[in-house]
Amino acid sequence: MSMQPVKTRVMRTRSFRLMLLTLLAVVPTACSVGPDYKRPSAVVPAAYKEADGWKLAQPADGIDRGAWWSIYKDPVLDGLERQIDISNQTLKASEAAYRQALAVVREGKSGYLPTISLNPGAQLVKSEGSGPSASAHGEYSAQAQLDWDLDIWGRIRRTVESDVASAQASAADLAVARLSAQATLAIDYFELRAADENKRLFDQTIVDFTHSLEIVRNQYAAGIAAKSDVAAAETQLQQSQAQGIDIGVQRATLEHAIAILAGKAPADVTLPPAAFAKEIPVVPTGLPSTLLQRRPDISEAERRMQAANAQIGVAEAAFYPDVTLSGAFGYGSTAVGELFTASSEAWSLGASVVETVFDGGLRSAQVAATRATYDQSVADYRQTVLTGFQQVEDQLSTLRILEQEAAVEDAAVQSSHEATVTALNEYEAGITAYTTVITAQAAELANERSAITIRQQRLVASVSLIEALGGGWDAGQLPTSEKIANN
Repeated sequence: MSMQPVKTRVMRTRSFRLMLLTLLAVVPTACSVGPDYKRPSAVVPAAYKEADGWKLAQPADGIDRGAWWSIYKDPVLDGLERQIDISNQTLKASEAAYRQALAVVREGKSGYLPTISLNPGAQLVKSEGSGPSASAHGEYSAQAQLDWDLDIWGRIRRTVESDVASAQASAADLAVARLSAQATLAIDYFELRAADENKRLFDQTIVDFTHSLEIVRNQYAAGIAAKSDVAAAETQLQQSQAQGIDIGVQRATLEHAIAILAGKAPADVTLPPAAFAKEIPVVPTGLPSTLLQRRPDISEAERRMQAANAQIGVAEAAFYPDVTLSGAFGYGSTAVGELFTASSEAWSLGASVVETVFDGGLRSAQVAATRATYDQSVADYRQTVLTGFQQVEDQLSTLRILEQEAAVEDAAVQSSHEATVTALNEYEAGITAYTTVITAQAAELANERSAITIRQQRLVASVSLIEALGGGWDAGQLPTSEKIANN
């Protein structure tokens, strides 16, 4: 048996391996065209303007930074908030978008490796001639094809870099959606409790107005009061009854909204009336510079900016030649039994270089477009930062001013209550007209409702401030680029 075919195959295999090793040595030294990412500057104040005079919070290290709503110490709210991650469909959609972004990263990374395909085949071939002299024979083949884009200029690497940054932005978007749902649920919950407090107020008011009506009727029966006083007292009572019933519309709507945020059907959620929170917790703001790390929407905007920056490199790589390695190895024979023998073996190895010499300005336009997209993302990032500071300042001023208003309104409630008692006593003594009583009672009811509204606004502002500060989130919770690249 001749050793020549074996030696030939060994030489071919060595040549094949030598070329692969040479190319593998070259690829790691290849460059990535386009600008490397650096976070641009943004306007960051040294201190919050509206924090002047704001009470400093006590250390809150014991608060669960994930469950920021625990600061309100409401077990019902806590149970509802924890349903969001489990059942909220909007959040599930954002989570699916994040998983899609991870898949895009894996798709981009596949370009680092060669594509290998197998192509077995069989066909029946008719020989020349016709009639009885014609014959047919089979041709069989089995071939493996390898194609490898060497990515010398970093087009694939920049694409993966952009995909990774986009996946991080998607993770930040998921955090934005979660925080938004949590804050919206908390706001709806406090508004529902405010409705409960208003209903309790009207229930008590109806009791008081019923008592006043009895006094007027007794006065009328004794010939002391006029019929118009009875009518006025009845009208006032009926108006209060109607207003008390009307609160049920708002409460039912809020209960339905809370159910949807918790991912449940409205019919499956019933929240019995409960006490309205009296204490407004003080939220630590921290330094303005930390806001860049605490808000997921700012992190999302920055990652979008990084992705856009990498796309510039992808576009610029098109100006350089595309180098592709191709190889094939297989067998071909007219007999199946001889297909995988040395005499049927065939292989090829080569490289191709493709360079576009004229495209009518297409590549230049594409680079210009990616640079403009990057500039837009920078502006969006800076605007997101400014909006974040505005939202914090808005809620700080709202809380500070409402605190002052609440103190004055509480005093007004006390004064109006005393005025009502005095007016009713004077009416019973025949000193004043019943219209004075009605006016005093209406003023007392209005002041009590205003006090409830102010307390509701303070709780809502408290939630909004926590949301504006990132809800205890920070950029360290984002998956790292290494983790995403290795997913």
